[in-house]
Amino acid sequence: PKAYILVPAYGAQGGKGKDLAHFFNEDGLGAVVNSSRGIIVAYKQEKYAKYGEEAFAEASRAAVEDMIGDIKGALHMR
Repeated sequence: PKAYILVPAYGAQGGKGKDLAHFFNEDGLGAVVNSSRGIIVAYKQEKYAKYGEEAFAEASRAAVEDMIGDIKGALHMR
């Protein structure tokens, strides 16, 4: 009950916040969500293409902010 688990498959592999909500405890803790490809190369996704390759960091930040919002939204819905 006091351990964190690594939760893969978010983002590029198709996972959404609603798919991962059950990994978190009632306080919204207990899981570390991995989305390497979805964040590192976010600028290649249509949604973040406006940033371009040169602004990959901004695209990555936007992808992380969207991921956080998606997961928080899913946690509030359960």
